[in-house]
Amino acid sequence: MVGFIDAHRDEYGVEPICEQLPISPSTYYEMKARQADPARLPARTRRDGELKAEIGRVHAANFGVYGARKVWRQLGREDITAARCTVERLMRSLGLCGVVRGRRCRTTIADDSAQRPLDRVQRVFRASRPDELWVADFTYVATWGGFVYVAFVIDVFARRIIGWRVARSMRADLVLDALEQALWARGEARGVIHHSDRGSQYLSIRYTERLAEAGVEPSVGSVATLRQRDGGEHHRPVQGRANRAAGTLAQLGRRRIRHPGLGSLVQPSAAARADRQRATR
Repeated sequence: MVGFIDAHRDEYGVEPICEQLPISPSTYYEMKARQADPARLPARTRRDGELKAEIGRVHAANFGVYGARKVWRQLGREDITAARCTVERLMRSLGLCGVVRGRRCRTTIADDSAQRPLDRVQRVFRASRPDELWVADFTYVATWGGFVYVAFVIDVFARRIIGWRVARSMRADLVLDALEQALWARGEARGVIHHSDRGSQYLSIRYTERLAEAGVEPSVGSVATLRQRDGGEHHRPVQGRANRAAGTLAQLGRRRIRHPGLGSLVQPSAAARADRQRATR
């Protein structure tokens, strides 16, 4: 807003512009005074400017691979006092981040040109009776054997998973099998609203035809379904019972899990194998 006022103050004046904007003339003049005299800046702002220079130096000196934790520790080794949360905040404002091992996993791949059903939910995830509203989504879990994808169908009224499926791929069969289990568990499901995101799996011909055959009303939102339902900003495993199911898969590093048709999903670690051998002796 200060820049906007600067651009139009000669034509309209500062006070008339401030009457139309959520800023007072005293605030504008104080900001201009701080620009002319940096000594008038608050102590935190001055400190943030000093830390930003040090954080940028440390991040660049380490080939841009350090995250907030390593940058914070390096600053401590150089006797530069700063809280870790402060380093995280300033790195975020500078657009700096560390390098993460492994590949990123993207589950919602939408085609903006494809036709899709209307959003019948509008982020109001409430139901007055069972089988009134189902939400469907799928997430991923990183295991020793690679990514494993878990699809869910949840009855919003009961807050219960009524259909689920685990697979190694994100094909339409993953979400279709979860839907089939939900239809089998609830029997007659005509009239229920089925809400999902814009992922290509949920908009596939096979999935939409199965919904129409079962008499289910489709609804498609604009972002990930379960992220809407939880009110969060990051895609994460489903809360509640779904979260416990995904969390169980996330803790598979010390034992071998078998699934019908998939075989072993996770290879146990060397330490776990040694413990098992000692226990059987």
